[in-house]
Amino acid sequence: MNDLLRQLRIENPALADDLQREYDALADRRSFGLNFERHVPEAVELPGRKVRKGDKVRILPPRGEARTADNDRLWRVTSVETADGLRRATLISLDDLDEGVSVPVGDLVVVAEFRDPIYPGLISTGKVERGGDKPFHTVINAENYHALQALLFTHRGKVDCIYIDPPYNTRDKDWKYNNDYVNSDDIYRHSKWLAMMERRLMLAKELLNPDDSVLIVTIDEREYLRLGLLLAQTFPAERVQMVSTSINPKGVARGSEFYRVDEYVFFVFLGDARVAPVYAAGLCVGEEAASEEAGPTPVRWGALLRSGSNARRADRPSLHYPIFVNVESLHIVGFGEPLAPAARREEWACEVPHGCVDVWPIRSDGSDGRWQLAGASLMQLVGLGYAKATSVDPARRRGVVMYLPTGVVEGIRTGEVTIVGRKENGAVELAYSSEVARSARPRTQWNSKSHSASEFGTTLLRTLIPGRSFPFPKSLYAVEDALRFFVTDKANAVVVDFFAGSGTTAHAVMRLNRQDGGRRQSILVTNNEVADEEQRTLRDQSLRPGDGEWERCGICEYITKPRIAAAATGRTPEGDPIKGDYKFTDEFPMAEGFRENVEFFTLTYGAPLRVASNREFTKIAPLLWLRAGSRGRRIDDISGGWDVADVYGVIADLDESEAFLKAVAENDDVVMAFIVTDEDKLFEALVAALPDHVEPVRLYEAYLRNFEIEAGRAAR
Repeated sequence: MNDLLRQLRIENPALADDLQREYDALADRRSFGLNFERHVPEAVELPGRKVRKGDKVRILPPRGEARTADNDRLWRVTSVETADGLRRATLISLDDLDEGVSVPVGDLVVVAEFRDPIYPGLISTGKVERGGDKPFHTVINAENYHALQALLFTHRGKVDCIYIDPPYNTRDKDWKYNNDYVNSDDIYRHSKWLAMMERRLMLAKELLNPDDSVLIVTIDEREYLRLGLLLAQTFPAERVQMVSTSINPKGVARGSEFYRVDEYVFFVFLGDARVAPVYAAGLCVGEEAASEEAGPTPVRWGALLRSGSNARRADRPSLHYPIFVNVESLHIVGFGEPLAPAARREEWACEVPHGCVDVWPIRSDGSDGRWQLAGASLMQLVGLGYAKATSVDPARRRGVVMYLPTGVVEGIRTGEVTIVGRKENGAVELAYSSEVARSARPRTQWNSKSHSASEFGTTLLRTLIPGRSFPFPKSLYAVEDALRFFVTDKANAVVVDFFAGSGTTAHAVMRLNRQDGGRRQSILVTNNEVADEEQRTLRDQSLRPGDGEWERCGICEYITKPRIAAAATGRTPEGDPIKGDYKFTDEFPMAEGFRENVEFFTLTYGAPLRVASNREFTKIAPLLWLRAGSRGRRIDDISGGWDVADVYGVIADLDESEAFLKAVAENDDVVMAFIVTDEDKLFEALVAALPDHVEPVRLYEAYLRNFEIEAGRAAR
């Protein structure tokens, strides 16, 4: 066979390559385990992408008509010309059935096959900024396979948790493969689903931190067996566990079969990943005590120093005051009057009790901050033992002051949290009650009313974005609980969801941040597919993909973006305050929103020559910002030759190296430097001059090579 392929490669290299791929796929089939058609190709249409010479395209059906099999044929653009004000493309058929045709460019849609290299960029389509200096959550409108390729450039090996809720492959119009819905009677239905999932899981595997991360996948009974085998084969060295969770207590009819009330959640543990022993009602049931090795479940204290938004002294001047802490015993003995708004600390005059230091709310960057509570309220908590100082720095007049959040105080009142002793400084020592402690380790059978998908998925979504519907959204609290077990001790965790749907994962991460002051960030990917029924209505109006009216009805634009914006701002798309309260773990009005930052993007496809010649920088810029941590100012323009933002810098004119290096050295927060050069020696010289903690990245070599490698992966 190999000899025949070598002979064919002399006469017809392209055909030889195609046959080699098929041969490799057959040779890779397993004698035992899960077998399916891995070589079934995938392609995605890119409506709105400009048609260029060399592109693969499909010819769209006439306006008002549904697509036919003829519209699935692939063509190559050999030239694009303008005549009489109309741009037309000359095409040749890739199946060799036609010599060539001339078609108006407006009747074409560009197609990207998964074996083709793609060179992605991002265009911002809006943002919400309520989180101060916190990292941004990111929402990307894109085909998720290509978005995962882009994320390999920005987050390879850096993701702490991936949560996905893929299509369940249960019915007609459930999901698309090669731009067509897969019918329930398709004999290759399961192979297509498995091929689709495996390609994405292989990329997801490289995103996850191999030392400590988790993959979470939800599924129902139709594909859970195949998914379990696929996960075992994709992650052969990792631990895999499955949980059954009740999501619809009333049950969903299955014809003459049993009513379905639950679904399944697979957890893949990478490296040292483990389930944190945190309590969640309905998930941690049973009579056995928690493992002694795990120790008691910790009761969390909150930091009195405000972080995130509205954390500056100017935001609440009355909360910028000194707290008197005994240097030896760490007793909090009192507080002083707030400093006048325009006054400096050096001008503050008050007698500090003997043996004490005046501790001020000074932020990590040295700027003036503010406390969470007024002095009188703080001292009430001190009297109860609900506030404490854990350290002081007399020379800098700084210290760490903690207090019990409202939820913990309520737990003491209800008996869920027990006072087991007191420290020498008067602060209480706490533990969860024996009943709660017994159930702190979650079980594999979850039964919580908060996980009802109808009440806390569908109904909640309608509250956030009235008048808009989305099929089968997850319960917000179900996603929150699943994440909690793995990111509760990771305040800066990165969470990815590349089947984002309505955006529940980002919403859940925002809630987790609010509960403990975390700075976790989510990265969501969803396409802008229009529902089948809506497609028929739009076609009747002579609309088709790429038209503005059509795109506004897609999942990302119509559901995901407005849902996440509504959650963050506390207001519906119409600007009205959201009605109702959040429930369970953290109860507060939805209209308060969250102190979080979110930016929305659309994935674009560039040409490698334009990228290499620095003509696509504005589209590459968001990827650099994401790679540097998606926080602070983004560098969108380097027309001046270089720029240094909050946490990273970019230099394109190496004649300006001295100024660039000086700016980097003056900013201790800079962690990454992107250097645009084709010269090895110049790159090496600049790298040698960078501070040790700054990671150098060479542009555009690292960018282009990343996507060439990933294209090779897709050809398997």
